[in-house]
Amino acid sequence: MKPGKWIFTLVAFAVLLLIGMIVAFPLLQPQKKLKVFQPHEINPKLVDESKRGVRENHSIADFELINQLGDTIRRSDMEGKIYVADFFFATCPTICPTMSSNIASLQNDFADFPEVAFLSHSVTPDMDSVPVLYEYAERYGARHDVWWLLTGDKKTIYELARKSYFAVLDEGDGGVQDFIHTENFVLVDTKGRLRGFYDGTDPRDISRLREEIKILLAECFPERYKV
Repeated sequence: MKPGKWIFTLVAFAVLLLIGMIVAFPLLQPQKKLKVFQPHEINPKLVDESKRGVRENHSIADFELINQLGDTIRRSDMEGKIYVADFFFATCPTICPTMSSNIASLQNDFADFPEVAFLSHSVTPDMDSVPVLYEYAERYGARHDVWWLLTGDKKTIYELARKSYFAVLDEGDGGVQDFIHTENFVLVDTKGRLRGFYDGTDPRDISRLREEIKILLAECFPERYKV
């Protein structure tokens, strides 16, 4: 083989090898996955005493609540969806407006992803009637098929906060004098499992949540999405 031809062959081989490595490298990287949180791994101050020893198979309990359209919403309605849960009240003058604005932003970011939803639970359901929630939803530009603001039985909502989502620090029984106020957002997967916790008023945590929703989409729907 002539020297020039040998050099050309070597260079061509090196280029093909480099291209192959560039193509193959992403395929060899482990798929990013979010942790599945079990109650025993979460700050015990957030976990109801009855749940602190649970080490596996925790998921969001069944519920039946009413959204801003007056429709009944159950846990089964969230099957096959990734969603972000939070707790608010319509007359809140402090953290809730920031939280709701951040959910509105996330809703818009994922407008083309029908698998992503948002559940905002009222902690003053006796005051937050369907018309009140509808007006609140309109104020923040909620898409009624994606972002549901929920009212209903107070004990049910408070038990969800304390025994399913672990979103609040204080203890209580969901009675008349009981009141919870929390900035926590909780990311839930298609199986109702806890996948992340975020400060709904912190821009850095909202950015992290945005990226982790993308990671969870790729995990739950690998045929449709990539990180």
